[in-house]
Amino acid sequence: MFTELFNDFSIEKFLILAFFCFFAAVVDAISGGGGLISLPAYFAVGFPPHIALGTNKLSAFLSTFASAFKFWKAKKINTEIVSKLFIFSLAGAVLGVKTAVSIDSKYFTPISFGILIIVFIYALKNKKLGEDNFYRGTTPKTIIYGKIMAFALGFYDGFLGPGTAAFLMFCLIKIFKLDFSSASGNTKILNLSSNFASLIVFAYFGKLNWTYGILIALVMTVGAIIGSRLAIYKGNKFIKPMFLIVTSVLIIKMSFEIFFK
Repeated sequence: MFTELFNDFSIEKFLILAFFCFFAAVVDAISGGGGLISLPAYFAVGFPPHIALGTNKLSAFLSTFASAFKFWKAKKINTEIVSKLFIFSLAGAVLGVKTAVSIDSKYFTPISFGILIIVFIYALKNKKLGEDNFYRGTTPKTIIYGKIMAFALGFYDGFLGPGTAAFLMFCLIKIFKLDFSSASGNTKILNLSSNFASLIVFAYFGKLNWTYGILIALVMTVGAIIGSRLAIYKGNKFIKPMFLIVTSVLIIKMSFEIFFK
């Protein structure tokens, strides 16, 4: 059984994936957007689309878990918020994955592209956005907004995915008045729920490679720990520029997909 798992294993593929996915995990732990690097890497070494998506979800889930744990130990996770939003993110992701099977994602891409541009411009113009933590507790109003946000972005993550972390961080800052460092930590928890839902579906349909997925997950876990430490110890003035860089790269990538394909 053990030998069969490694029958199709290629050390060259593994090294290429390890290099790019390690960097992806570092970036993702800081500001999100690691999938911009890791998923194309799986495509580049020859994984079929659905297997690439499923295997990437497996690797990303385990590394996001490690990153979330580091933020939790650093007391950057607000349990009052995430405990009330987690289940809504999970439910949204389940519905999103099921919807993805029957509806073409091309109808959602222009919408998310437009919202990303608005988020980027708003964050760029509002120089004080997310620099200080003004969180003073939840209210019935913020919890309602938070639940709607968690469900909608969980759905989006399960259905399409790109930009989810950027949207989550921005919404957590706007709704609950968090700073970038705290928003980044809480984003990891909500990402865990939507990633878990997607992973279960891919695993159920056999659309992932366990060998590469687990081995690359170990590599990405190291990257996630390093990225989390950078985010925690360097703080908001480090996270915000990374957030803007990753968001701008995502906008460029999506513009090519929309206008040049």
